[in-house]
Amino acid sequence: MTPQQLILSLVLATMVFAVALELKPDDFRRVAQGPKAVIAGLIPQFILLPVGTWLATLALDLPPNIEVAMILVAACPGGSLSNVVTHFGRGNTALSVSVSAVASLMALVATPFNFSWMVANNPATAGWLKVLAIDPSGIWVSLFLLLALPMAAGLALGHSQPALTARIRKPLGHFSLLALLAFIVLGLIKERQLLTLGLLPTLALVVAHNASGLLFGWATSRATGLSVADRRAVMIEGGMQNAGLALGIIAVQFNSDLGMVVIASLWGIWHIVSGIGLALFWRRSDRLLEQGAQHA
Repeated sequence: MTPQQLILSLVLATMVFAVALELKPDDFRRVAQGPKAVIAGLIPQFILLPVGTWLATLALDLPPNIEVAMILVAACPGGSLSNVVTHFGRGNTALSVSVSAVASLMALVATPFNFSWMVANNPATAGWLKVLAIDPSGIWVSLFLLLALPMAAGLALGHSQPALTARIRKPLGHFSLLALLAFIVLGLIKERQLLTLGLLPTLALVVAHNASGLLFGWATSRATGLSVADRRAVMIEGGMQNAGLALGIIAVQFNSDLGMVVIASLWGIWHIVSGIGLALFWRRSDRLLEQGAQHA
């Protein structure tokens, strides 16, 4: 693990811990009692976005490595960052955590399967087909260190020390969010040599690809009749893929192909921007509704 990856992992673990301080075990019991919402959160990740991406690569005339990268990102599950963004956007955080946990386990089988059949059934990418083997231990370690451990620690502290929790909850949440934003800015500065006008078409492709994931999440949540908080969680889960996992696979399986790295890296940056942007929009909408109710 590089120093940059270690710092990001610590930031994400801190954010998950801060989110857990505001959760209660009853939040997860309610999710377990209504599994429809969890299923709705998995459909965009493992069916709609992969199939939609595959159809898009058939229609578009793009270089094979770009299409393979798009397919790979679409085949990856969401990451723990979606839980933090959902919480910030006042969505159902317990649902988001539950979907992320189930998706991470499903990814051991679903990600290699989706990637393989999509690449094999695209004439432009069939020659790029590789047997994608995800190391289960890596998924389990990430799931434990970045999600389960900080989540359990936050729930335990919130239960045993409510007064302390009330004092540190907001400052810790603000600190972790600012740390994440600083990480993004420093990453952009470090990779500034890639930020040229020639990158704009690729960025536009990533923006459209990410928007389709968010749209699939919204459509699924509307079709299944979920509540507003649940819809926000499902929408974020549909549009925030684990770009870090994709980059790791690209490094191991594709010798860090530059075109693939650019796609996955831009995804890793943009889905944070779009997710936080949506969360800010939702918070503003809630605030306006609250103000309207007060003046009514």
